[in-house]
Amino acid sequence: MAKPATARSSADLAVEEAVRAVRVTTRRRQLLDAAVKVMERTGFHQMSMQALAEEAQVSVGLFYKYFGGKEEILLAAIVDILEAFRDQLQPAMDRAGDDPVEQLIAGFRQYATIVDENRDAVVLTYRESRTLDAAGRERIKELEVETSAPMRAAVTAGIEAGLILDVDADLVVFDLMMLAHGWALKHWHFAPGYDLDRYVSAQLRFALQSLVVEDALPTYLARL
Repeated sequence: MAKPATARSSADLAVEEAVRAVRVTTRRRQLLDAAVKVMERTGFHQMSMQALAEEAQVSVGLFYKYFGGKEEILLAAIVDILEAFRDQLQPAMDRAGDDPVEQLIAGFRQYATIVDENRDAVVLTYRESRTLDAAGRERIKELEVETSAPMRAAVTAGIEAGLILDVDADLVVFDLMMLAHGWALKHWHFAPGYDLDRYVSAQLRFALQSLVVEDALPTYLARL
């Protein structure tokens, strides 16, 4: 009879640990969202821990429980969005099937969707990443390379399959990433005339005409 009780106790502990992990993740997300809003208004250097606490409606001490200081908060905010790109691109591309061009299209759409969900954080990354120390900047570079890997693989596979022209895959992928970032960086300009879907389709039409071989191009353009 004792063993079932022990098993139940272990299960209860596992559930409690899972609940705690969710709470920590949720609280951390709340704090980072508040930090992004404050930095968007004031810039990193003018940001105070008190302003962060007021925005998040928590104590200053709670921020210090999760982060060591302003620099750590900035790095965490930037890393958070880069990890979203890294973690979500490959699954989205896998769902597109085996065609490398369709995978590339799906990857760009997912990338732009994440940009749209984190527009303030994307702008913040461009504006404030230079503030990070050398180790922080190196971490950002590493994550950007990791992020680009799935789309780079799709371009390479497309070249090998004869569907994509013989291009520099690395250059192409970073160009596509910049086009997606443009939705955040120039949202003030594009938003009156475009929603996200129209922006993505327009950029894909532009990009695919420079990438896909002539015979295959009409098929992909017709699907946008």
